[in-house]
Formats: sequence, structure tokens, C-alpha cells
Amino acid sequence: MEYRKLGGTDVNVSLICLGTMTFGEQNTQEEGFAQMDYALEQGVNFFDTAELYAVPPRAETYGRTEEIIGEWFKVSGKRKDIVLATKVAGPAPGMPWIRGGNAKLEKEQILQAAENSLKRLQTDYIDLYQIHWPQRPVNSFGKLGYDQSAVSGMESDNILEILDALGELIDAGKVRHAGLSNETPWGVMNYINHHENNSLPRVVSIQNAYSLLNRSFEVGLAEVALQENVGLLAYSPLAAGTLSGKYLAGAVPKGSRWDIDTRTSRYKRPNLDDAVHAYLDVAQKHDLDPTQMAIAFVNSRPFVTSTIIGATKMEQLQSNIAAAELKLAPEVVTDINGVHALISNPCP
Repeated sequence: MEYRKLGGTDVNVSLICLGTMTFGEQNTQEEGFAQMDYALEQGVNFFDTAELYAVPPRAETYGRTEEIIGEWFKVSGKRKDIVLATKVAGPAPGMPWIRGGNAKLEKEQILQAAENSLKRLQTDYIDLYQIHWPQRPVNSFGKLGYDQSAVSGMESDNILEILDALGELIDAGKVRHAGLSNETPWGVMNYINHHENNSLPRVVSIQNAYSLLNRSFEVGLAEVALQENVGLLAYSPLAAGTLSGKYLAGAVPKGSRWDIDTRTSRYKRPNLDDAVHAYLDVAQKHDLDPTQMAIAFVNSRPFVTSTIIGATKMEQLQSNIAAAELKLAPEVVTDINGVHALISNPCP
């Protein structure tokens, strides 16, 4: 397993990060334990979760993923072997179970959310505490267009207050490092500027979607990631399983993500099937497993710190982790870029 530095820190994280949002919904606690055991055996030392999880979000499963990880820490005694990342939710319309339906990225709420996560996780520190999404309106989760009126007159998204809260958690030893998720170039640079001007914590990572079907990170954020050493923790490298081909022609296998999560998805777009077919053809041409090819491409990007994989079945997990050993030949990357040039970002 390859390891990379988490931003400018001395923390080494595995190239593959175990995403856990299925724990407590699609996966039982027993299955979650098996996944964590196997991942650690294969050299994966980086786990990612969130207070919001399991997914799809429901009142009944809120915080359940963190609880399962906490039970594993208790039973296994392996907390010291894991770099643990979790997230605090921002405003969550339609999710009244998160902080009484009034979730905000205010200092008091961030401090309390961290305490609640620490309790569920049965640990006294979080290695990477991430802002799950901004408080201001942004084009995340596949939203397109730009509504200037939504940001007119707004200041910098109370970033100072967020960083002040994160700084207090770091000073108390409850959090080691701060990160972002579902952010924009403007947002990341504002966090960095506030760090430099106010002696507040510096963000070390950004967790955004990135895959063969969504390379929008390359447009502006890749430059920020490389120039400012704020590496990408790439989620959905398989586009929520879409790149496996299992959803082609409208198919929805029983028990799959699309079967249990009926929310609007960025992965249900025009030209999707054409793009998936084209990438499957590239994999077949070069005698590669298409999902491993997709993960290996993400792994190979210079702005990526770690690729977050998730699986409901052990054979999927084994294949996804094994993709860390796959290095794509230049001709494979050329063919991938050829598809991208013809069908660019069908699922932004």
C-alpha cells in the first residue's frame, strides 16, 4: 500500500481510504467489522465517516456509522492504528433530526457536534475533522447553474467562526487537523487566507467527488490543491457504482445504492450510458477490470491524497483495495482522456 502525506502535516495516510457510510444501513455491524479488519490487514490506515451517516440519511440511522466504528475500536483495540476522519454537517434542510432541524456551522454547534462524534466513536481525538458542506449556497452534489442573487451581499460564510471553533478543538487535543468537503476554489482560498491573517488552523484536505464521470475538480480546485498543498480526498471514484456498468439502460439491481436511495442523484444524467459504455470499452481493450481502472485513474492524479472507496460486499472491497497496486499504462490514460474529450463530465 502506498502512503501519502496529509497536506503539510506529518500524518501518512493510505492511498486507499475506507469509506464507511454503508455501515448501519446496507451493511450490518458485523459486516462493518469485517470490512475494517480486512482493510487494515491490507494496509489501509485511513477511515472516513460523518455524523450524518449512514446513507441514505434517516433519523433512525443518524450517527449509526460512527457508533459501529466506535464499537470496532473498543473490541479491536486498533484506534492507534487508524487515521480517523469524520465531518460536521452544515445546514440540512429536510433533515430535522440533525440538531433539532436547526443545524448551522456556528461555534457552539461545531463544538457540540464534535463532542457527540467523539462519544459515538469511543475515542478522545479525531485526526481529521471536516466541514461536510459550506453554509453558503454552492453548486455541490451535482447542482448546475449559478444564482448570483443567492450570494449577493454575503460575507465569507462565517469562516472565521468555523476556524475559531476548529482551533479550540485542536488546542484541546480533541481534533488534530481540519479539512473541508464539497467546497469551491473561492471557499478553500478564504479558509487559507483566514488562517494566514488570523493565526487560525490551516485546512489540510478537501473531500470532493472525483471520477471518470466527474472531473470538474480539475477546472479550478486542482490548481488550489497543488499550489496550496490541500490534497483531494476523492469520494465516489466509481460514481456511486455507476462505472461498474450495473445501472446501464436503467437497470436497478435489488439492494443496490440506487434501489435504496431514491433521492435526486448527479449520476442520473443524459449521456451517462454513452460515457459508461465508452469507459467499459477502454477497460476491455486493455484487459482491465473496469472498476479497478477507474480507481487507479483517480489514484494516479497528482492532486489526490487518498481515494475513498466504499463497498457493500467483501468481494467489492477486495477488488477496490487491490486497485491500489494497479498502475495504468500511458496508452490507457490516453484512451481515457479521449473519452473524456468527447463526453466531458456527464455527472458533475
